[in-house]
Amino acid sequence: METVLQIPKYNLSEEQEKNLILREYRALLRALKTKLKPGDRKLIRNAFEIAAEAHKSMRRKSGEPYILHPLAVARICVEEIGLGVRSTICALLHDTVEDTDISLEDVEREFGSEIARIVDGLTKISNVIDVNASQQAENFKKILLTLTDDPRVILIKLSDRLHNMRTLDSMKREKQLKISSETVYIYAPLAHRMGLYNIKTEMEDLAMKYMEPETYKEIAKKLAETKRERTRYINEFIKPLKDKLEKTGFNFEIYGRPKSIHSIWNKMRKKAVDFEEVYDLFAIRVLLDSPPEKEKEECWKVYSLITDEYTPSPERLRDWLSNPKSNGYEALHTTVMGPQGKWVEVQIRTKRMNEIAEKGLAAHWKYKEGTADESRFDKWFQQIREVISNQETDTIDFLQDFKTSFLAEEIYVYTPKGDVKMLPVGSTALDFAFSIHSAIGSKCIGAKVNHKLVPISHKLRSGDQIEIITSNKQKPSEDWLGFVVTAKARSKIKDSLKEDKRTIADEGKYTLQRKMEAIGAAYSQGNIEELVSFYKLNSSLDLFYQIAIKNIDLKELKEFQVLGDRLELPKPIKHPHEPKGDNFTSSSLSKKDAELIIFGESSDRIVYNLANCCKPIPGDDVFGFVTTGKGLTIHRTNCPNAAKLLANYGHRVVKTKWAKNKEISFLTGLKIIGMDDVGVIHKITNLISGELKINIAALTVEAKEGIFQGNIKLYVHDKEELEILGQKLKELPGIESVERYDAEAV
Repeated sequence: METVLQIPKYNLSEEQEKNLILREYRALLRALKTKLKPGDRKLIRNAFEIAAEAHKSMRRKSGEPYILHPLAVARICVEEIGLGVRSTICALLHDTVEDTDISLEDVEREFGSEIARIVDGLTKISNVIDVNASQQAENFKKILLTLTDDPRVILIKLSDRLHNMRTLDSMKREKQLKISSETVYIYAPLAHRMGLYNIKTEMEDLAMKYMEPETYKEIAKKLAETKRERTRYINEFIKPLKDKLEKTGFNFEIYGRPKSIHSIWNKMRKKAVDFEEVYDLFAIRVLLDSPPEKEKEECWKVYSLITDEYTPSPERLRDWLSNPKSNGYEALHTTVMGPQGKWVEVQIRTKRMNEIAEKGLAAHWKYKEGTADESRFDKWFQQIREVISNQETDTIDFLQDFKTSFLAEEIYVYTPKGDVKMLPVGSTALDFAFSIHSAIGSKCIGAKVNHKLVPISHKLRSGDQIEIITSNKQKPSEDWLGFVVTAKARSKIKDSLKEDKRTIADEGKYTLQRKMEAIGAAYSQGNIEELVSFYKLNSSLDLFYQIAIKNIDLKELKEFQVLGDRLELPKPIKHPHEPKGDNFTSSSLSKKDAELIIFGESSDRIVYNLANCCKPIPGDDVFGFVTTGKGLTIHRTNCPNAAKLLANYGHRVVKTKWAKNKEISFLTGLKIIGMDDVGVIHKITNLISGELKINIAALTVEAKEGIFQGNIKLYVHDKEELEILGQKLKELPGIESVERYDAEAV
């Protein structure tokens, strides 16, 4: 539901603006009606007036008054997440400390320390000191620090982000890309983890609308076109179930709902199928009105009725009644064979479970009596607290670790005594060892999974029972970082490696001390810092370590002047590990260039190369990314690495577009699958080289049991040419699918 009135061309009079703001404010109060206690109206009015006054001279990019944004965020908090009065006040004030003259002290004086603390958690860090950190990651870390004390911070932040996504149209293209990427990389998974499925889905769909506009429009169009036949099918599927449920006397609702565009796109990609072949474009949902003590029993009864009518797929039963997800999600999912040979997903849940599924964490507070569920979130916050308190982590690493450890789906595994442990998908025996205790993790040499001996890198599956084998001689090594996914394991391994590094670095420290004394310079903090910056390192520990492992031999010390006992350095040299090539940073691109980089005829103006991870060709949606030493690297916006790059290093992204240039060809690849028929290869090569005059660089074909798969590398001028070729290949008899493939395979 859109919360701000969309004004196509913004040209309202002052009077109309006032009315619009007032309308939104009244809608917010109406939404809060059931939650207002005596005195609350006055507090909200006060917060609204302070925010309106503070933002009065500000406008959003669309031209509308800025105050409409905090009002909309507050409405999302109340209507879509179910938060109350205090959160509303924080939402109204969330941008004041950052963007206006109002200080945190003012907020505290007016509304008390609790609200001031939440507003502080929502205020961005304006300048980041650490060179390795990205602004985005630092701000995110700050939000999480507050999250563990007061989860409302993250819920208001998600509302703020959702409203920004809903009103992204008026932003510049590169801003749209950056914000969408951050959303899909961190905020949508976080909404999912907080149990806010509707918000997660909407965020993913909106991000896709800006990152892959063509695909988004195409799927939306096809969904609209197939709506009537889908509705007809849903009614046909539901009718016999409705009759059965009514006869049994259940109090229920049953309806079908379409899957989100993003999840349909994911299915198409994962299974390499066309839209028409995605079988579950919708899910059927049964909502029961059950008393708490009968919930489980009644859900299973409904399951039994449904599977009497339609045959279920045994692999597709998901029982989140007995083992709710860690974000509190409870339901029973099954996939059954419906009429016309179509698989249909059915979700069975009660009204209470449905509220938790839609309002997530906020609904948990409402049902606080169920302490077992409450402790799931508490445990999760506790784990985050542990990791954040380890301040040494590089922020980008921290974001990546946070994503894999805390935002992934989880598996349930057991200790030898039968205690349940929850770990993220992809966890190994070593992650499990560290989750029990860091000392056990550090000494782990192997494990027994379901009584069978396995290596420490063995990936665990839900239901495994694990016994850890340790040895006092064992200690963590660098390669362990390659196969652990939990943040706890990663940070403990890094700490241990750092300890080892310190021991080695001590030798380098003595070497440096001797050399400096030999040239008459003092071994002082100032001189060491000079050397660290001269060798372009991050810390004195790195300097000592590089000296100890003989990466730096200190010959240059002879060229330094010693004034008194201070070192005077010559010009900096390259870092020992720095790649060769121009030291190319974003500062060497003028703003004008950034707008106008065009490939093709003016490609000689700037150094660029095409990313190997996604092999862009003209016509693809692309962005430029500034890399040290390699100039500009061009990535497709749907590249597997795009979200991470755009979310973490938005400041190094450059707007780019293609110019038509038929002189240059680009290498790309096609994967063709079809029936293995005599002459099929001849038909394919004839079409490519003969009819379309496209150069083939390489061709490999494998045939097996009547099916062939061909991989063709070829040179094309642009995306259009590739699409025409793909279309023509699909029209050949016996060809099943034609797909573009990227990455190093090309």
